[in-house]
Amino acid sequence: MATPDFSVADKDVLITGGTGAIGSAFAKAFLHGGARVIAVDLANPKDGTDPRIQFEQLDVRDDTAVEALAARVEKLDVLIHCAGRIARSEEYKPEVFKEILDIHLVANLRLATAFRPHLKASNGCLINIGSMYSYFGAPHAPAYGAAKAAVVSLTKSLAISFAGDGIRVNAIAPGWIRTELSRAARENLEFNSKIIARIPGGKWAEAEDLAGTAIFLASPASKLITGVTIPVDGGYTAS
Repeated sequence: MATPDFSVADKDVLITGGTGAIGSAFAKAFLHGGARVIAVDLANPKDGTDPRIQFEQLDVRDDTAVEALAARVEKLDVLIHCAGRIARSEEYKPEVFKEILDIHLVANLRLATAFRPHLKASNGCLINIGSMYSYFGAPHAPAYGAAKAAVVSLTKSLAISFAGDGIRVNAIAPGWIRTELSRAARENLEFNSKIIARIPGGKWAEAEDLAGTAIFLASPASKLITGVTIPVDGGYTAS
């Protein structure tokens, strides 16, 4: 029996939100696995970014900019859409609601469509990012919750649509991860205590804890997995 192949060596990987906590953790993991990484983000990277990681500035809401980036990228094996924003109570404003959906959901389709030819050529994969709010209501962030719930359905739809091109499409639903995006939740003592009480391990996770799942989904070891969303939540959804 052959040993499962978890290698991502020599793969070309593009990660949106690539300078954020989760995106940068993924970028480092793929880089250390021998992949070539393009980190895409709206803002220029901070000092200290690994020079081996190529940076591209991009607004994922911009159709023309996404298409231009796709035209510049010659080869791609793995596309990960990590870019995100949460505006909490501001999301009840229709214009903010639309913006959040555009970043998380519409951009997901925008990127998938633009890079589909690349992924077809490499028999590559698309990895989307869901959330615990893919499964639960988010009264403080209705747009973020709606977008993340829709990512699960979009992942299934794209998996079916792209299967004929040899492209796998899956998603990761992070649990409660210590990032800048989650700072307000951690600093709300009442909310934080409820979260901690439900996590079997009793603590928030780090962005690096998600990287192994991304590596697995990008590797040949997961060749029969498509159309699924994997919760990486320390048991939160099991409690």
